[in-house]
Amino acid sequence: MPGVLVDSNVLLDVLTEDPEWFVWSAGALERCADESELVLDPIVYAEVSVGFERIEELEALLPHDAFVRAPLPWDAAFLAGKCFRAYRRRGGEKRSPLPDFYIGAHAAVSGLSLLTRDPGRYRTYFPKLRLIAPTSSRPPASASRPPRRPGP
Repeated sequence: MPGVLVDSNVLLDVLTEDPEWFVWSAGALERCADESELVLDPIVYAEVSVGFERIEELEALLPHDAFVRAPLPWDAAFLAGKCFRAYRRRGGEKRSPLPDFYIGAHAAVSGLSLLTRDPGRYRTYFPKLRLIAPTSSRPPASASRPPRRPGP
């Protein structure tokens, strides 16, 4: 499998130990890491960074030896604009391109798969994109909150 662009929702599930999605997201991230190169782009990085005060905190959790940093290709920006136009023509109300359009376009033009737990918009606007996603919009019944790590 070539590289896998990791969507922010998967990273946030793992980093926040989301009670519903941690198990699925952590397992999917681990499987992808075993088979492929994990890729982040500036859009995903920005979305994840919101919960951190210092860049060093985020960098410690997303080390460079585990996640390749890839710039957003110009071709992806163009494709994101075309998908946004299609979204608006279908009745979408947002006034500027959504981050999902940039993320999906980046994966599409770079030949990457996309690991996400929210595949709806990607399936609609990037039908040829290889998605790694849950089969349901609900977490698996076996998913449970991971044990809390001891802390200060």
